[in-house]
Amino acid sequence: MKLLKTLMTGAALVVGLGGIAQAEDKTKVGFVYVGPVGDFGWSYEHNEGRKAVEEAFGDKVETMYVESVPEGADSERVMTQMALDGADLIFTTSFGYMDPTINVAKKFPNVKFEHATGYKQADNVSIYSARFYEGRSVIGHIAGHMTETNTIGYIASFPIPEVIRGINSAYIAAKKVNPDVKLKIVWVYTWFDPAKEADAATALIEQGADIIMQHTDSPAAMTIAEEKGIYAFGQASDMKQFGPNARLSSIIDDWAPYYIARTQAVMDGSWASTSTWDGIKEGMVAIGDFSNDIPADVQASATALKEALSSGTTHSFTGPINKQDGSPWLAAGETADDGTLAGMNFYVEGVEGDVPN
Repeated sequence: MKLLKTLMTGAALVVGLGGIAQAEDKTKVGFVYVGPVGDFGWSYEHNEGRKAVEEAFGDKVETMYVESVPEGADSERVMTQMALDGADLIFTTSFGYMDPTINVAKKFPNVKFEHATGYKQADNVSIYSARFYEGRSVIGHIAGHMTETNTIGYIASFPIPEVIRGINSAYIAAKKVNPDVKLKIVWVYTWFDPAKEADAATALIEQGADIIMQHTDSPAAMTIAEEKGIYAFGQASDMKQFGPNARLSSIIDDWAPYYIARTQAVMDGSWASTSTWDGIKEGMVAIGDFSNDIPADVQASATALKEALSSGTTHSFTGPINKQDGSPWLAAGETADDGTLAGMNFYVEGVEGDVPN
């Protein structure tokens, strides 16, 4: 009996150790978000990507996240703690996390990092982003057709290349179909602040805008558009529930396939530092369903533009295009290269106001 007990204890120990080993074999994936997961925009969609990783890999993965992390020193502390907690892969999902990501990656060379929308790589740091400007071409096209005041409002977050590209792309597309269109811009210097975003939307409406675009993360502008009886577009997610009458369409970010693929790469040992910039073609940028308020011919032309951008037969930045000061930028038929787009710090001709420093 004593021998049997000993054997049973040993077996239990083996099972216990096996369970520990199984737990330790899980791939741990961390996510750092600049806003709350309930913003129904940017961070919400990144968190949907995290959920997709869990669904794809089940008990082979363990995910963790921290939301509403300010860009700067706070984010560096959060990333460090994730690495200390055993993360194998960490996604840092905002432009301002770029330098903190690089700093922490140097301290944890065996941890893989993926930074969204930045441009600095390292042996254990990849960068990834989406060609949101393609989506803004589509909604700019729609807005140019739909505006009755010839004034489109644009709520901008920070004057980084990603945001400036979006402004230019939307304006170019709107101007092509409506030579009289004007773009009014309000900078709010935040990614997520519903009160500021609502105030910006109200200010744009007071300036005559009857359609609102945004490069911020909350549905506050959509809510204001619904209240005021004007149109708007969803940003990052569909946002239809916040403006069922106001919403014309939306730009939807789909991070799930990328997050699943990069997690798989860590699992199978094939992960390498890469630079990814995908768009409509790859599905990282999607266009939401069109409102019935959009005339059938405009829906058809917007769909044709989306398909042309996807196939590569059309580029959002195709000359002739001048810079804001009238100096030539792109000759007729010439398209912008990725390097210029990645560092874009100027408005195109016709956009009013100055790019903030």
